[in-house]
Amino acid sequence: MALNNTYDARLRQETAVGAGAQVLLLALLGPATGMGPAGWLAGLAFACATWAVLSRALHRSRLSSFGPANRVTLGRATLVGGVTALVADSFESAPPVTPLVALTAVALLLDGVDGEVARRTGSTTALGARFDMEVDAFLILVLSVYVSTRLGPWVLLIGGMRYAFVAAARFAPWLTAPLPASFARKTVAALQGVSLLLAGADLLPRPVNLTVVLLALASLVWSFGRDVVWLRRTARTVAGEAVPEPSPRPGRAAGLNASPSRTPNHRAGTPRRQPATVSARSASPAQPSRGTPFGRLSAP
Repeated sequence: MALNNTYDARLRQETAVGAGAQVLLLALLGPATGMGPAGWLAGLAFACATWAVLSRALHRSRLSSFGPANRVTLGRATLVGGVTALVADSFESAPPVTPLVALTAVALLLDGVDGEVARRTGSTTALGARFDMEVDAFLILVLSVYVSTRLGPWVLLIGGMRYAFVAAARFAPWLTAPLPASFARKTVAALQGVSLLLAGADLLPRPVNLTVVLLALASLVWSFGRDVVWLRRTARTVAGEAVPEPSPRPGRAAGLNASPSRTPNHRAGTPRRQPATVSARSASPAQPSRGTPFGRLSAP
């Protein structure tokens, strides 16, 4: 018990350091960008929510250490908090494009680094994969909010699609089944962040930005659609295999009227064979991580 308390204290320290780094970043961005109350409130709310949710998840996962990969993801989360503050502040004043693009670019470049660190250090965990996925999803959501102010509210479909998928899974549990690994899914997920960053940077004419984001949305719809069809088809296949064949009724067929224990095939003391069933877990394809078509976060 004392050892577990020591581990919990160390993990709480790790998450507290992340929250402190978030506050420090906001303190640097505030004077540099003239950040208003909306930006401060959004940044601090993000820091508090990340600290609370991550602390609870770490306590429930019973990890013995935070791990180097999770530290990288926590650093990315700090950058995403800065982006969130700048996007919230952009509704009150002219958006500071340069720091917004810089923070987003670094956060996107570090995506995948945490996974590589986890594999190299042998510290891959389900919590780490989920943490990385949620950071990615929230960054895409925030970027879609920012770009929607320039191209239209339809851009919010990019950021909201993953959360709509999660909500739908509450009513259709078959959507939570593991998906097979897919390079295409990962590519589509990465394309969302790059496309939104490009459109938000305002480096290209509006028609070009519009085309880029529309193509990104179309690829995301295709990605989710392909995975939903695969999940539904697999769920139906597994359900069909899991239905047991009816066992033959003893007696009567040969003019007999004997109980099973008195027939030659069912001697007393001999257990009857039961029909085999196939569980959804055993019939599912192997998959190293769970998540959504948003790259696991992610893409097909």
